[in-house]
Amino acid sequence: MRKYETIFISNSDLQEKKQKDLFEKAQNIVTQQDGVIIDFDEWGNKKLAYEIKKKSHGFYVCMTYGGTGKVVDELERIFRLDDNIMKFMTILKKENFDPDSNIETQEQPDTETKEA
Repeated sequence: MRKYETIFISNSDLQEKKQKDLFEKAQNIVTQQDGVIIDFDEWGNKKLAYEIKKKSHGFYVCMTYGGTGKVVDELERIFRLDDNIMKFMTILKKENFDPDSNIETQEQPDTETKEA
């Protein structure tokens, strides 16, 4: 299993109910493809650097999950079909990921200190 992070921007004009449904749909896609949701972080409504689909604001979300390439393919396919998703980007965070182990121990920062 691999660890992925997908950041997507949804239409900021969506009603709260529709927005929650959209976020739930994204999480359900991962779990239906035998993936595991690690973190779903809503960054909120932010001004875009440039207009996307004639919009100057978007709602940013960062979703971290574990799964295979099929999870990413299906998630991105659904995002392309949904008009409420303005942009998205997926990156591979870790090649070999064990969802059963403690998540925090897998992401320990490099603690080496450099002496002057």
